[in-house]
Order: sequence, then structure tokens, then C-alpha cells
Amino acid sequence: MNKSENNLAIDALYRISRVVNRTEDTREALDIIIDEILNVLPAESAAIELINPDRNCLSIEVQRGFPRGIAGTELKVGTGVTGWVAYHGKALNLGDVKDDHRYVEIDPNIVSELAVPMQTDDDSIIGVMNIDSSRKDAFSKQDEKVLTLMAAEASRVLSRLWLIQQLRHAAAQLEALIDIAQSIVAKRQLDEILQTISTRSRELISCELCAIFLRDPEGESLSLRAASGPSGILDLQETISLQDSSIGTAYRRCKTIEITDLPKIEEHHFQNLIQNAHLVSMLSCPIQFEGEAVGVLNVYTDKSHRFSDTEKRIFETLASLGATAIRNAQLYERIFQSEELLRRSERLTTLGLLSAEIAHEIRNPLTVIQLLFESLALDFPEEDLRNKDVRVIREKLEQLESIVTRVLSFGKSQQELHSRYNLNKLLDDTLHLVRLKLKQSKVDVEYTQGHPDPIMVDVHKGQIQQAILNLLINANQAMPNGGCIQIFTTIENIDNETSAVILISDSGSGIDPVLHDAIFDSFLTSRPDGTGLGLSIVKRILKSHRGSITVESSSSKGTTMKITLPLANGV
Repeated sequence: MNKSENNLAIDALYRISRVVNRTEDTREALDIIIDEILNVLPAESAAIELINPDRNCLSIEVQRGFPRGIAGTELKVGTGVTGWVAYHGKALNLGDVKDDHRYVEIDPNIVSELAVPMQTDDDSIIGVMNIDSSRKDAFSKQDEKVLTLMAAEASRVLSRLWLIQQLRHAAAQLEALIDIAQSIVAKRQLDEILQTISTRSRELISCELCAIFLRDPEGESLSLRAASGPSGILDLQETISLQDSSIGTAYRRCKTIEITDLPKIEEHHFQNLIQNAHLVSMLSCPIQFEGEAVGVLNVYTDKSHRFSDTEKRIFETLASLGATAIRNAQLYERIFQSEELLRRSERLTTLGLLSAEIAHEIRNPLTVIQLLFESLALDFPEEDLRNKDVRVIREKLEQLESIVTRVLSFGKSQQELHSRYNLNKLLDDTLHLVRLKLKQSKVDVEYTQGHPDPIMVDVHKGQIQQAILNLLINANQAMPNGGCIQIFTTIENIDNETSAVILISDSGSGIDPVLHDAIFDSFLTSRPDGTGLGLSIVKRILKSHRGSITVESSSSKGTTMKITLPLANGV
């Protein structure tokens, strides 16, 4: 190489060193560098290949003089001439490639090839530069030195560009983290918080799926609470045992776990999704608050990806932000529940005082009615239906007196007197009370006894009738245009105890899904004229009888309520 060629090489090295001042785009910088190489060295083709650390292979980033379609071609480190250079970190100058077994043919016209490693200042290999010629022994020792110098300068330029990009990316990620923190702190609903975290997490790195699992109340499994993909929020269902998955391991050990090749391990979650979406790598970060895990934050990629320490720290920070937001949401929910309980308690206290006043005012006229009723000569023949009506009126007056007495003596320790009754006979008497109202409402009653023998129960007759009446009236009101009420009695074994069962079904429009989980709460009603106390009273009465009431089923075709009562002793 003569003096002018030396000057040309020096000028090229200077221009390469100044590339970082011209552009911050890596591809544009590589295009400038490869053009400088071909301007200085006697080559007909050239390529710059960089190492992909995730796949441990060389990928052609830019090239000149090769056939079309070669860009992006990958070669395993250690394979081929450039792979050998990348593996050993040494230059290789082949005067005739056909004499070397390491050569992998890309262009049949190539005869000579010179390849040098691209090394950073800390001696890390980041890629390979190679030039080619159709002439034999085309490259001299001096050419090798020049290409080595250009590779070293290009490596420094790329390192600086990557550092700038990393700083800008880190700044963008920090800004995104701050934005996410402000966004989730402003929310109070847990589902909204989880959806925001899963959606925004995908902005931090390019990933195919982000999912959040939270611990179930029993603490034995993790349930999927939010998931987002390229199309937005995903509607997925998944429950994972803490013992069956690497996610459970991340949760139990409170430690971030990385899996770079999901198809090769026996993962026990998202199996169909992992196969169909071709998910390859996963990072699982525990969501923990004050050292206690409450869930995990998972991100998945559809290409092999080794998560950097920076990426892990970012997602661990995001998981920590999520844990704080989740705990805050839970605390807010408890506060709102406490406030609601206090409001209900105040209303119940007010209602109790008002009830005592009303009961006191009712007692005097009720006593007069009882006296006048007993003074009437209402003796009808045994077969006369009015005789039964008189008996029912007398019982109801006594029941009203009992209710007034209970209200006035509320809070005193008083054991209600229970008696043994045939449940079917008790139901017959109750239906007799509402027969006229149901007839006026065009409601038919179908009463079926599912057990051949009498079903005996120890109950307070008035209270059980009050509970059944409430359910019959509710069923009647659910069918404003008429319909059918079906009553079925039987005996079932529930929790190793034989119980009497009453099923009351209507053909109404069903219970509003919004109210379904709280219909037995006090003051809950969907009717403008309702008090919201009917079902709560029914539940309290049955609880005092060691029984229960549940919604057996509810749909647009009707509702079925289930009452259970313990059988009388000795039955």
C-alpha cells in the first residue's frame, strides 16, 4: 500500500469515527461504514455481520456485491469462515476459499475472502467484517491490518450508538414507568388497575403477551386476572396450582424466573396458547408487598429472547408498583365496605326505634280488635269454609300480638317456642292465606310432595309462614301478567345431615344479575315500593331455625329459591 493509499485509509478511519456525529441510526451507520471499506480495499463484495446473542448466530446486517436476498442470512457462531472468526476472535485471510473446509458457499464467484472480528474495547466480539474477491490471493497482510483497524473503529462507533440508544430507551422506559405509576395510582377498581398494568407493560418491551395472575383467597392456586396481546385486552381463563408451574415457583420463592424456550419444558399453563401463538420466551416477576407475594406478572415473546438485567429490573419495578396499587385498591374496597356497613347499621338502628314506636301504637288497637273478634258469635258448621277462615284470623291475630311483643322486648334473652309440624300441612295453611291474592293476579300454583311420608320439622309456625309468604309474594310480584308458581317438597342429605327441602319456582323474568350476589342484604330492592327487608328477614328466620335459603337458579325463564330446614329429632 503506497502513501496515497495510506492517506485514503486514514481518511476513511476518520470518517468512520465521525459517523456517530452524522446519524444515530445503526443501519445508516453500517451503510456508511461498508461503503468506506469498499472505497479503500480491493474487494468486489463486502458484508458486516453482527452476533445475535439470543440465538448465538451471525446475521448479515448490510452487504454490497452479493446476490439479492442475502441480507438477514444467519450463520451459527463457529460455522463457516465468519463463524470461525467470531468464535476464535482471530482474522482469517483465505487466498482460495475452495481449499478451506470452513468455507460455506454463498456466491460461486468468490475465490478470496478476508474476515476480521469486530471487538469492543473490553474485547467482546460483537460481529465480523468480511470482504471478498473473484481473484486468487486478492488480499495482502496490509489489507488485513487496514480492515482490522476499520473493524475496531466501527466497533467503537456501534458501541457508542448502542449506548445512546440504550440511554434514550432507558429514558423512555423511565418516562413510561412514571406514566404507568400515575395512571394506576389514580384508579380505585382492582380490575382497571390490572388491565392498565397488563396493557402498558407491552409498551416497555416488544412482547406478544402480558398476563397477571393473583393468588386465590384459599392460597392454593393462582388465577388469571388480566391479559393483553397485540389486539388489546384478552378474554382468557386460567388457574394454576402453585406446585405445577414455573410461575408457581416464582410466586413461592419471590424470585424472578426466566425461560428462554417454553416449548422445550413441561409448562402447565397456556398450553394451547403457547402452541398456537408460538410463544417462545417468558419472564415471570413476583408481585410482592412488604415481602409477601400476592401474584405474578408475566411477559411472553414469540421469538427466542434473553431478557437483559435492565429489562428484569424494569418489570420488577412495575410489579412492585402493581403490588402497591393492588393493596391500595383492596384497602379502598374495605373502607367502602365498612362505610356501607355503618350506613346499614345506622338505618337498622333507626328502623329499630321506629319499629318499637309503631309496635307500641299498634298494640292498643290490636287488643281492641282481638276483644271484639272474640265477642262475635262466629260459630259456623264444621264443613263451612268460613269456619277455617275464622280459625286463620284468630291465628293471625295471635301472630300479630306475638310480633308486637317481640319488637317491644327486642334485645331480651327470650327463647322462641317451637313446635313439631308437618311441613306439607304448614304449606297448605300458608297457601290458604294467599289464595285470593294469587287468584286475582292470575297466578296458578302447582304443589308437589316429593316424599311419600310426612316431613316433620320443629319450627315456630308463624315465623316459617312469614318466610314462605315473603317468597310467595316476591314470586307473585315477579309475574305482573300472571304465571305459575311451582312448590316442591322433599328430603335431601345435605352435609351428612338429612334436611327438609322446599323449592319455590316462578315463571318471572329472573333476578337482575347486578343484584344476584346481594339479594339477601338489608335495604336491597329493585322495586320502587319495596323496603329491601323481605329476603333479609327470610334469611334471618331460617338461620334462627338452623336452616338456609339460597338461589337455586335464576334466568329469563324464572327463579327457583331453595329452603332447607333440619328434620325434627327422631324422624
